[in-house]
Amino acid sequence: MTSSKKTRSVVVLGASGYTGRELARLLARHPSLELSGFLGAREGVAPDAPALPVDAPIAPLDWKAVERADGAFLCTPHAASAVLAARCLELGTKVVDLSADFRLRDAALYQRVYEHAHPAPQLLAEAVYGLTEFARERVGSARLVANPGCYPTSVQLPLKPLLDAGLLDREHVIVADCKSGASGAGKNPSERTVFGNVHENFLAYGVGTHRHAPEIQQELGLERLVFVPHLLPVFRGILSTLYVRPARGRSASDLRACLAEAYARERFVQVFAKGQPELNRVQMTNECHIAVAQAGELVVITSAIDNLLKGASGQALQNMNLMLGCAEHEGLA
Repeated sequence: MTSSKKTRSVVVLGASGYTGRELARLLARHPSLELSGFLGAREGVAPDAPALPVDAPIAPLDWKAVERADGAFLCTPHAASAVLAARCLELGTKVVDLSADFRLRDAALYQRVYEHAHPAPQLLAEAVYGLTEFARERVGSARLVANPGCYPTSVQLPLKPLLDAGLLDREHVIVADCKSGASGAGKNPSERTVFGNVHENFLAYGVGTHRHAPEIQQELGLERLVFVPHLLPVFRGILSTLYVRPARGRSASDLRACLAEAYARERFVQVFAKGQPELNRVQMTNECHIAVAQAGELVVITSAIDNLLKGASGQALQNMNLMLGCAEHEGLA
């Protein structure tokens, strides 16, 4: 895993899950970052894990290894991440948190959504929300970055430039009809995500109650949003279909032109001139594909990402690259 070219070291905490495994795979080919610790989330306990994409066993949580590292990825559940993040920062290690612990800026809202008090509310004001394409400068100088959720990434990348440009009618409800592969639920099995219930099946879930809705509303400044997630019978990928009403006098072509201009120089976002995004074109990539089409009075915007990469580990690496002075795309080409 070492190389004379590697100039910074990072650790992964909570390494046995899907996002930890994706980070191990990405870091194994990273030209500048060395994976110096592939760690569990508890001291003295090394979690069982299947064959890993790197030649490195998962070790128990080792704070000395964390202190020696320049950066830490937290692939740990909400509530646990906040406590770990606080300790990492005390040791002088920069943090990208892939959990939801620092995505919501209001501790009271966090408590309502996650049904427990925030474990480190003193850090909420410092945490930078890392939708990388819109937060590069702040991410580059941050100690703590909240990596966006997978669904929110797929919704915000198409909508944010349009809302910022005033091209959408904010008085009309925006419907985000989003579909994810089963890996979005994490590696721990549940009755809903076991193969027998996913295979040849398709359903909506968390309608009106999903925890990603407040995150999307907060970041886009939206009140009139209907977010409906669905579970696809595939392992990885998100396809989001967004139904919007353009501002008076605007059409799909105006919205497409705005998005094309906004992302013209972006390495990981592609706006289609024609055709529609498909999951198999973004799986195993850090890309977001976007298309825009007129549908009567409404405009339909579709976006596709890999939930484990652009929706999680890939975007986390974009952010850590910036925090540690590497080129944003390193390890993600």
